[in-house]
Amino acid sequence: MAKSKSTTKTISKLDQVEALLLRDAGATIAEMMAATSWQQHSVRGALAGALKKRGLTITSDKVDGVRRYHAEKAA
Repeated sequence: MAKSKSTTKTISKLDQVEALLLRDAGATIAEMMAATSWQQHSVRGALAGALKKRGLTITSDKVDGVRRYHAEKAA
């Protein structure tokens, strides 16, 4: 009997961070750290490097003392 190959792609941690940032509410550093088990400097590095290379524009707002990051796909 032949085995069937699974064609589903596993979601990477970088994909998880991207999904959080694309939400209407965006995400805090703490939320991204919890989702990925990364340290703060790793999350910031992903924002500054890999996600920008994916064509995302990262912005942030500070509301009630909490900084939230948002992403938009560049046109």
